[in-house]
Amino acid sequence: MPTPRAAATEVALGSGAPALPTPRGPYSAAVCALLRSGPPGAGRLLDLPQRERVDPWGEDVQLALQLCYELHYRGFRGVPPEWEWDIELLGLRRELERGWLAALRTATQPAEPLDALLDRLLTEPRDGSGPSHFLLAEGERWQAREYLALRSLYHLKEADPQAWAIPRLHGAAQAAFLAVEFDEYGAGRADRAHARLFAEMMADFGLDPSYGRYLDAAPAQALAVVNLMSLFGLHRALRGALVGQFAAVEISSSPGSARLAAAFERLGAGEAGTRFYREHVEADAVHEQVVRHDVIGALLREEPELAVDIAFGVAATGIVEDRFTEHLLGSWRAGRSSLRTGRALAR
Repeated sequence: MPTPRAAATEVALGSGAPALPTPRGPYSAAVCALLRSGPPGAGRLLDLPQRERVDPWGEDVQLALQLCYELHYRGFRGVPPEWEWDIELLGLRRELERGWLAALRTATQPAEPLDALLDRLLTEPRDGSGPSHFLLAEGERWQAREYLALRSLYHLKEADPQAWAIPRLHGAAQAAFLAVEFDEYGAGRADRAHARLFAEMMADFGLDPSYGRYLDAAPAQALAVVNLMSLFGLHRALRGALVGQFAAVEISSSPGSARLAAAFERLGAGEAGTRFYREHVEADAVHEQVVRHDVIGALLREEPELAVDIAFGVAATGIVEDRFTEHLLGSWRAGRSSLRTGRALAR
């Protein structure tokens, strides 16, 4: 008979879809209303205010994008799957994407050469100050729990956004990319899939590992990290940027994973509470070489013009992660929760 903890993990990794979240403005409210209205095709239209300039980084736009993107993954409880390809909804998504892409391109200027960006990913700054440094040096258990809750929006579907690249790569680049993805899905073992390991880590910290459980609690900065992967993954024209995002994560994550494993052990985590990050210390040390030389190298031999897009993907990933870090550390150092609904997690 499964223990309560094991049962909770099964819920997180099952086929269940999350509930629709609470809207945060006119765009996300309009999308939620449409998705709640029944199947598409009944003549319903998006009820939006007059189209005006909106903040592409703001809560409303980021949640509206997340709602549209999640329809391509598990969808939402009670929402007919036909909404995934509704023309009007896709049109709104395209409009919001254009504004956000423009903001991303502006934020990543002046553009840097790809080689310089990749070299920087391999360099650990002596005065690092990201979440892994904070949690290791001075973090408290409640802050570790918030970090896991926010990261769960991606890690409970780990590798899924990047999987969109598979049919868009070919030859040696595709084979190398698949080798890394295969590891992310547990190398053929469901119990070793990284999404499962993350769910088990959440349960070890007393969190609910159900898929999408903390969507309402996640601020725009956390949504943007996940939305970026979906934006790149769902557009063939941005496949180079998706490879850049993939590289930014795989090349740079090993040292941070080691710090997080040590931090969580210090904060009382059991074996399940550190396994996910301990797994990434070793795996990503190998992946960084495969991604740089076998994925990017092979891809550029076939399509050298993609170097600019790959560099954009690396730089854009840095931008969204920096914004997330600024929000997290700014909140914690001020003694407040980083969650929109901070009381959702007891300290």
